[in-house]
Amino acid sequence: MDVPGREVLAHLTDGTTSVVVVGDGGMPEIAFWGAALGSADLDPALFVRPVVGGGLDVDPPVGLVTEASAGWFGRPGIEAYRQGGRDAAPRFRVTSCEADSARFVVELDDVHAALHLSVELSLDDAGVLSASALLRNDGSDPLHVEALRISLPLPERAGELLTVGGRHTFEFLEQRTPWDRSCITVENRRGKTSHERLPVVVAGTSGFGEHHGEVWGCHLGWSGNYELVCDAVTDGRRVIQAGELLLAGEIELAPGEYYATPAVHGVTSATGLNAMSTAFHRHLRARPGHPSAPRPVHLNTWEAVYFNHDLPTLLSLADAAARVGVELFVLDDGWFGSRRDDHRGLGDWWVSPDAWPGGLAPLITHVRGLGMDFGIWVEPEMVNPDSDLYRKHPDWALADQRYPLVLGRNQLVLDLGRAEVRDYLFGHLDALLHDHDIAYLKWDHNRDLVSPVSLGRAGVHRQTVGVYELLDRLRAAHPGVIIETCASGGGRVDFGILDRTDRVWVSDSIDALDRLSIQRGFSLLFPPELMGSHIGAPVTHTTKRTHRLGFRALVALFGAFGIEWNLLEASDDDIDYLAEIVELHKRFRPLLHGGEVFRADHPDPSVHVHGVIAGDRDEALLAVVRIASSATHHTAPIQVPGLDDDTMYELTMVTEVGEPLGHARCQPDWIDSKLVATGRQLRNVGFVAPQLFPENGILIHLRAVSRHG
Repeated sequence: MDVPGREVLAHLTDGTTSVVVVGDGGMPEIAFWGAALGSADLDPALFVRPVVGGGLDVDPPVGLVTEASAGWFGRPGIEAYRQGGRDAAPRFRVTSCEADSARFVVELDDVHAALHLSVELSLDDAGVLSASALLRNDGSDPLHVEALRISLPLPERAGELLTVGGRHTFEFLEQRTPWDRSCITVENRRGKTSHERLPVVVAGTSGFGEHHGEVWGCHLGWSGNYELVCDAVTDGRRVIQAGELLLAGEIELAPGEYYATPAVHGVTSATGLNAMSTAFHRHLRARPGHPSAPRPVHLNTWEAVYFNHDLPTLLSLADAAARVGVELFVLDDGWFGSRRDDHRGLGDWWVSPDAWPGGLAPLITHVRGLGMDFGIWVEPEMVNPDSDLYRKHPDWALADQRYPLVLGRNQLVLDLGRAEVRDYLFGHLDALLHDHDIAYLKWDHNRDLVSPVSLGRAGVHRQTVGVYELLDRLRAAHPGVIIETCASGGGRVDFGILDRTDRVWVSDSIDALDRLSIQRGFSLLFPPELMGSHIGAPVTHTTKRTHRLGFRALVALFGAFGIEWNLLEASDDDIDYLAEIVELHKRFRPLLHGGEVFRADHPDPSVHVHGVIAGDRDEALLAVVRIASSATHHTAPIQVPGLDDDTMYELTMVTEVGEPLGHARCQPDWIDSKLVATGRQLRNVGFVAPQLFPENGILIHLRAVSRHG
């Protein structure tokens, strides 16, 4: 069937995924995003819906950037206007496009509104679709931009949504919502990615799981305000529209200026969430700047000494850290200016002569002499009113100075949209790194943005771009320094900030029980080598729960491993045990930080199963954890998809961490005699786990021993 004027403009494919773009000279649209369609020519009639009665005489396209002027009654992809409301409903025509199997770029103009739009799609080897747009003002007067959103259409069978969020000290929790004749918006106005909502939506067939069901995941790689609009109402179609959430008056383009959207990243999988995560992880790991060296075992001083910076104590703590095998010693908050508590000193980034009369050199020299690297905490984007910086430059606060200022954690936000503020911060941070042997920065961000006015107008966009610019400048000057992104834990985590940082402090809670859910949600998008996961003290700082060291270690093992515990208060037995755990992590670190994340569905919701599988399928490490009591003492068999079907694997319980019930009759026979089974058997039958304590678990090592047949 020939459709006049309508043609297939691009077919992006990596052999597993296909993205088909069609158009008729106006705004192109994604007509298909799903499993690979092969190499045969595609008839555009495959993607045409009939015009139905009772409405418009055309079926409006769900354009890459949807247009109200074309008859789209959902959220417009572009919201912009000139003074007096002129040019508020533009209609673009293609001027040029280029395409191959990995990339599609289209240039469009609206000659009446004097606007130019460029949209780019790419599909990488991991199967990740990335999309971005650029809007340029070709007119003679200013253009006010309220929104620019990319549209990703989905099939009608995508009837369920998964979103991710939570709160401070309990981030990255998964929530499911039916998606049927509804418009659901995930938006953020806190000025950073936020604890409450991660900029990701996963749509899927009803009941999708880790290894079954079709899913489509969409993430906006942006560290400021954002919105993801999930529309299942307009015209009976389903679409996710993603973009930066712009505050009123935030973007005004002078003639010749442009606004570029953050990148939208999408993955589709026909076999559930686990395959989606693998694609996102491969995408991040393929970046030129992705961490390649082993992630150092890390001791952070915060929950050990807090603000009590006493040199003899810290020297002894460093000795204890070296004894257990720590590779990086990080001095947290309290070393600078007048910072003896959280009421003062932020902004004064010089070593305090009161807390450190001899400077940092004695501690750094001692740490380096023990064979460890040295790291330090900073919070450059913030200022305390009680600081030398604020007394000199109160106008540098990101706030509407006409009204009473709203404090958060006794601090204000500095306006990084101003070049002089970025220059001040770069100067002090550059000097700190130049004058000291510092290998690591823990970069914190401990409050939301309230009334964020920069030079007279809303400034979240300018702030986010300013943070990126400062980080880029610092990394260029000190390329070997590892930078951790922290925002009271997981308050700023996205692909945008990860283009400039090497590690994420996932949560201020080190409670092992909470961390199971936190780290599981984090792993939907991000690989374990980016995930800061620490062993805390026996009594957790944030929840006051008590857990055995073996359980704390079992949970912390699966990430960028560290310790946040005053080891001077630990027993000799705990120190010796901790040294074994650190050595265990180092033994498995190449697998943990290079393998594919494995999350399993289990019929008992009180049982968590997760791990990593080597890319060559020769090895795996699996944790089975009971988080609460269940209606039965028995644990259903643990099935392990993802192994090689015809390879024989030997299963061994790793006794250094975790703890099953101690009674011999509570253990399956294989615990003592080992178990050998094929990957196919482990996928379809699984293995029997021992009876487990609530809030405890076991670690299983799977090793390929032979190929069957």
